[in-house]
Amino acid sequence: MVEAAVIGAVASAAAVEAYKDGRMTFSYIKEQLNIAKKMDSSYRNLESEVKKLRARRDDIQAEIDKDLRLVATKECEVWIGKVKEVEKAFSELEARYQKEKRKAGWKLRLRSRLKITDKLEVLCQDIQNLLGEGKFEKVVVERIPECVRIIHAPNLKGTPTLQTIVGDILDFLRDEGINRIGLWGMVGTGKSTIMQNLNDNEDIGKMFDIVILVTVSKEWSVEKIQQTIIQRLKLNVEGITCMNEIAWRISEELKKKKYLLLLDEVCDTVDLHLVGVRNCEKNSKVVLATRYRHVCYLMNTDEEIQVERLPDADAWNLFQEKVGRYINLPGVKPVAQLVAKECAGVPLLLDRVARTFRKKDNIHLWRGGLKKLKRWPSVRIPEIDEMLELLRFCYEELDGNDKKKCFLYGALYPEECDIYIDHLLECWRAEDFIDTSANLREAHDSGHTILDDLISVSLLEKGQKMGYIKMNKVIRSVALKISRQSKDTKVFVKTCEGLSEPPNEEQWREATRVSLMDNRLSCLPENPPCSKLLTLFLQRNPDLGRIHELFFQSMKMLRVLDLGDTRIASLPSSLSCLTSLRALYLKGCVNLMEFPSDIKELKNLEILDIRCTGFHNFPIQIGGLICLKCLRLSLSSFDKRSNVPKQIRNVKAICDVISRLFSLEELTIEVESCMWWSEAGKAVAEKVATLTNLTNLNFCFPTANCLAAFLGGGSSWNRDEFVFQFFVGDHQSTQLHIHKYFEYPVHQYLRYANGDGVDHYIIEVLGKTYAFELIGLKGVSKISDFGINSMKNIRCCIIKNCNELTTLVDGTITNDSMLPCVEKIFLCNLPYLVSIWEGPTHMGSLSQLATLTFHSCQKLKKIFSRSMIQQLNHLQYLIVENCSEIEEIIMEAENDMLESCALPKLKALTLVDLPLLKSIWVDGSLEWPSLDRLKVHKCGKLLMLPFTKDNANKLRSIEGEEAWWRALIWKDNAVQERLHPICAFV
Repeated sequence: MVEAAVIGAVASAAAVEAYKDGRMTFSYIKEQLNIAKKMDSSYRNLESEVKKLRARRDDIQAEIDKDLRLVATKECEVWIGKVKEVEKAFSELEARYQKEKRKAGWKLRLRSRLKITDKLEVLCQDIQNLLGEGKFEKVVVERIPECVRIIHAPNLKGTPTLQTIVGDILDFLRDEGINRIGLWGMVGTGKSTIMQNLNDNEDIGKMFDIVILVTVSKEWSVEKIQQTIIQRLKLNVEGITCMNEIAWRISEELKKKKYLLLLDEVCDTVDLHLVGVRNCEKNSKVVLATRYRHVCYLMNTDEEIQVERLPDADAWNLFQEKVGRYINLPGVKPVAQLVAKECAGVPLLLDRVARTFRKKDNIHLWRGGLKKLKRWPSVRIPEIDEMLELLRFCYEELDGNDKKKCFLYGALYPEECDIYIDHLLECWRAEDFIDTSANLREAHDSGHTILDDLISVSLLEKGQKMGYIKMNKVIRSVALKISRQSKDTKVFVKTCEGLSEPPNEEQWREATRVSLMDNRLSCLPENPPCSKLLTLFLQRNPDLGRIHELFFQSMKMLRVLDLGDTRIASLPSSLSCLTSLRALYLKGCVNLMEFPSDIKELKNLEILDIRCTGFHNFPIQIGGLICLKCLRLSLSSFDKRSNVPKQIRNVKAICDVISRLFSLEELTIEVESCMWWSEAGKAVAEKVATLTNLTNLNFCFPTANCLAAFLGGGSSWNRDEFVFQFFVGDHQSTQLHIHKYFEYPVHQYLRYANGDGVDHYIIEVLGKTYAFELIGLKGVSKISDFGINSMKNIRCCIIKNCNELTTLVDGTITNDSMLPCVEKIFLCNLPYLVSIWEGPTHMGSLSQLATLTFHSCQKLKKIFSRSMIQQLNHLQYLIVENCSEIEEIIMEAENDMLESCALPKLKALTLVDLPLLKSIWVDGSLEWPSLDRLKVHKCGKLLMLPFTKDNANKLRSIEGEEAWWRALIWKDNAVQERLHPICAFV
């Protein structure tokens, strides 16, 4: 019973416990189910709120995207950022929720679900709060302008010339002293490409707060330019119509920014003050691109860069790039090179022609295309007619018919040839394009003004040689087309084509101007019908030996005749029919022995050039040309030493003729080293001095006494406008070698050769001299002995073979500035020169010196004396060659207090054959802010360069031997790594 009772009690207790356990299990399961339901409910609530949030976000984003000119408010941007964070949190929480849902069985962790539920509820509350925050009064505002609006400019990789210009402009933009930069050049040379590359340049984006590119169209106006700037600045000027008020708004906005304004295709002067671009504050800049140089000047640019045609290598690279794969077809490349050459280095034309030829997939099409291209513009080629119209527009914009005629006249010369400016201007005057009532000097000045205007609008360009200009083949083609379409004038031009036959009768009849220069003509028609002919160019036909007696009979209107460098032995009698002739050129007619007796019938002849002809006796017939204003002759063929009486007769004839030419304004008498001239020169000089209208004289004075005879013999020399080229002393030639050194027209030029001591008359001429050449001087140790005041106007100085010269200037003789205007000094073969300056360098001395050259000065030890270097703020080129004693370019002992900004404009340093040179400068303390090129050759002891990581930032080229480069010692390897890529080994 007891056991039964115990068992019953135990069973009862067990039942109670089991009941309790069952209740607990049931409660646990129930609680799990409730938590699961709550988690699901919380998730569904959260999911619903997320949908609402996303819908609100999408509505707001649609409002933002509706107008690209508007941008979200800062408040709205922050809210959208919070939405992104919430979405990320929801995604993470949703993943945890789904994972929890997938767990099986009853052994689920209550704590885990509770945590998820809590997070769901918290996130739901956050979203509800965010929905409340998302009720904005203003969703968008006007977009703040971006710093740079990238326009994906054409790549300049294949055109280093244009890359260099971009680099130069970047350098100017970094210069705080430069605010406005002008870019000018002919149509199609790549100005717009440069401007677009500036806009996209990464460095530009770092330098400025905003870059504004404005294309100024032909129909430009201040209002249109303002509108472009307003749009770029995102200015609200709605309802404002007053141009001045808009300008003020622009000005006020720009004051807040460091800006770069790029003005492309500027056709005329733009008053930026009226636009609202008033002061370049915060180092802001303006760059303008124009076809016309004068626009740069009128818009007060601080620097101007001419964009010239591409060199052949760049043009070929660009053409290949534009054509693409067909350039590599068999046989195409040689033809393609000829096609590219026809484009004359003009990028726009290269692009248009390349577009045409990239469609040609065989050699036959290429050859046909080249043939057609050579006939342009007489044959229409639609792809490049744009170029023709642009150039025609430049022509039409020329003010005045005379200027247009002057431009068209340039097409008479061969394509791409250098045209001698004096010849061109004289022809213009002879054709009445410039004032014929003025004297030659005034007419020359007027002609230069027109010439400068034509260069300024890029219709002409400067030639390779000093005193020459050229017309590129594209512009020449346009000029010829315009001339041929003219009703008033007809031209017949066949130059450099190897012609052996002259034009036919019909071509002569219609022509007003005929140019057949540089051909192989051996004969001319007997009596061509050309009553309208004004200009006839036959020069440089070396096979032309005879002209028929009646050839000129119908040319009564002819104004200009050039027979230079032909083999004619005589002039026909019909020359006397040329009663309207004003300019006659016979230079280089070495077989021409005499003039016809009736040359005096040329009553209107003003220009006569008979240099290098075959005359053995002076042509006294010249004395009958009473209107002659300019005479050029050479006396080399008169040197018959075995017949002295003949030379005396020649001298008397020269003097007699000169005395009769009372209208003469310009006279050139070239003389080689002739014994008879030493005596005759004085008599001729005295007679020349009596010419009262003379304003231009090119003359060889065999001695200083002969010069004295001229200076004291008349009033011409004392005129302010008197122009001279004087050769004093024993000369081997009167050719102007100074053109190799000096790029300006050489007026007021003196060459003094093989003199002895300081001569008073040389000092007098020096006072008016701009370019001075001193050769073989004896008895003088320094040129300052000629007098400091007499050398104040010198701009170029060349000194050669003066064996007693030890220095140029002694600074102790005066307290005034010395050589204040000199721009170039060339010192050659001066065996005892030890310095160029001794003593103090007074303020203003050498202040304009840009080029300094030493060659074969074997005793030279120092270049820059104490204090001298501080005056050289304009020095750009320093060349030191074959000077065996030079150890330092800038001597430390002479310049121990040298400022870091010394030589601020030095661009190029050339050091050649200096065996003892050890140093350019002792350390890296100089800035070298403008140095662009360094050339070192045969300088084996120069083992260190004065460069650091921070100086010489514009250095782009180091030329030298590879062995020299490897031997250099570097204090910092980073400097070597920086400079190695710009090395070119020779």
